[in-house]
Amino acid sequence: MYLKTQLKKYKESSMKQRGVTIWLTGLSGAGKTTITNALEQRLREEDYPLEVLDGDVVRTNLTKGLGFSKEDRDENIRRIGFVANLLTRHGVFVLVSAISPYREIREQVKEKIGDFVEVFVNAPLTVCESRDVKGLYKRARAGEIKSFTGIDDPYEPPLNPEVECRTDIEDLEESVNKIWHKLEQLGYLR
Repeated sequence: MYLKTQLKKYKESSMKQRGVTIWLTGLSGAGKTTITNALEQRLREEDYPLEVLDGDVVRTNLTKGLGFSKEDRDENIRRIGFVANLLTRHGVFVLVSAISPYREIREQVKEKIGDFVEVFVNAPLTVCESRDVKGLYKRARAGEIKSFTGIDDPYEPPLNPEVECRTDIEDLEESVNKIWHKLEQLGYLR
């Protein structure tokens, strides 16, 4: 009987898991996806309910048809934020990996979601360009891609992110640990 009662208490406590959106923002090539993948693995190992909303995947599916004007970029972030909010309210850890270049729309999404940890994945533009596996910076510099964030369209870094990962001077484990410790400090981890 004791074991059955303890199991029931455990199930109830795990069902009341508080969700959170962990929003990784930064330039293309800064390391958002790499950190997201490592953090996802660690959270899954600990059996947290989890969804990943990657900017490139979302643009292919949820926001297909939106361009790269400021209005379209803001709408893209609003839609990602809407889905993240739904999941977070239901106790899910949501990892968002999206450039999300404009501060004002990030702040709006943060305010709406509430349980939100902003992670600034920070690397200098020269480092991001050197990591350019898709060749996007090269194409932007050649004028083949217009309104490319960091080249001819602005990126507005967060003023007060909960976490800043300096991927040019710290390794992946350090970055993931910074986020993990912040989640512990804020009471999101069991």
